[in-house]
Amino acid sequence: MSWGQPRSLQARQLLAASLGLLAFLALAGYALDRAFLETAESNLRQRLKSYALAYAAEGEFARSGEFIPPYESIDPRLEMPGSGLYAEVVFPNGHWDSPSAVGPDLPAGTMLPPRTERFEGPLPITELDGAPGEAYRFGYGVIQDPGDARGEFPYTIYILENTTQLSRQVEVFREALWQYLGGAGLILLLLQGLILRWSLLPLRRVIDELKRVQRGLASRMSERHPRELEPLTESINAFIESERENLDRQRNTLADLAHSLKTPLAVLRARLEDQAPEAELREEVDHQLRRMGDLVSYQLARAASGGHALFAAPIPIEPHAEQIVRGLEKVYASKGVLCEFDLAEGVQFHGEPGDLQELLGNLLENAFKWAGARVLLTVRPGEVAGNRRPGLLLAVDDDGPGIPEEKVALILQRGVRGDERVHGHGIGLAIVQDIVRSYRGTLDVSPSAELGGTRFEVQLPPGL
Repeated sequence: MSWGQPRSLQARQLLAASLGLLAFLALAGYALDRAFLETAESNLRQRLKSYALAYAAEGEFARSGEFIPPYESIDPRLEMPGSGLYAEVVFPNGHWDSPSAVGPDLPAGTMLPPRTERFEGPLPITELDGAPGEAYRFGYGVIQDPGDARGEFPYTIYILENTTQLSRQVEVFREALWQYLGGAGLILLLLQGLILRWSLLPLRRVIDELKRVQRGLASRMSERHPRELEPLTESINAFIESERENLDRQRNTLADLAHSLKTPLAVLRARLEDQAPEAELREEVDHQLRRMGDLVSYQLARAASGGHALFAAPIPIEPHAEQIVRGLEKVYASKGVLCEFDLAEGVQFHGEPGDLQELLGNLLENAFKWAGARVLLTVRPGEVAGNRRPGLLLAVDDDGPGIPEEKVALILQRGVRGDERVHGHGIGLAIVQDIVRSYRGTLDVSPSAELGGTRFEVQLPPGL
């Protein structure tokens, strides 16, 4: 796979985790190394200080001014030339060196104020064999009062130790440190790989389920998924169901249209075969053509209004409602019907603009048709569920004669009109019902408590 191509999520996660782990181990190793080095230097300082205090406590000066070291050697290395541990005593009129300092070239010390400590290094030195080296040096200023006429006598004690022992300790520590960190890093990388594989298992299951749906082995995604993937699987299921409903609707529309046209065509063929009179035949042809035109208009209207986009942008309702009402007021100007709005502020319709126009147009036209003088359009936000878009309540009331309860189911059937004397094709409410059903909502017809006529109430559930 080239670097320009997108990598898998598991590869991305593993690469990011590996780089983060390596960076963490490097920083941790550096921090531990610095901490060990500082600790080793601190221990070295304390050890050299203890040697200096031992010289200050047990060493003394002769009347001739010569320094007399402790009777028992503080450390055997101080007696071995070039051993790496050296002592020097500096006083006003000279200095004293330990036997180990014979041969190596050490930096000269200076007098320090009494009770002053100084730790420095590494300082350059020349070893007994002439090789260059480095050493740490601890200096301690001392003042001695012999209690006689000589008075106070200041001097300074220096203890030096080369870096050989310290470097060896640091080298051993670093070798062990990086071995342990490297082993821990490999184990953590393996654990990260296993954890990533386990954590991405639900996503792989979603992919497998989606492939099964694509191959026709499953009809939809299952519902047992982690919360983070539920919006994705629900959207996929909703899309699958919507596409399946659209396909079924198209098939049903074509089947219904073909079935509906069979009867008028059969009547026309029968009349032609009967050799009916021309006037009677013309009348029958006109009647059947109008019937077929109504059927085609109905089926086209249903096909155009069926289905909706799952993720359509929100549409403001008030402008569409005002446009529809202005047209209806012109059509029914002779009745003088007044339409009132009761719209919640900012309420919107999440769907297709054509669906909204069909809903409002058919419900309001039906209300204008049957109203005596008043129509009321009510729009409110519906139910709210989690992070989904809110539902919608849309109701149209009129002050007409009302619909008996036993006729409600009848008028919602396709092609059935509430009153045969009133002009219409009886498909408006059927279109409304189809649209509401496509949005998984409900259409209720009941007496209007506000105006006394009929109330058509549409409730759309929260959407994806």
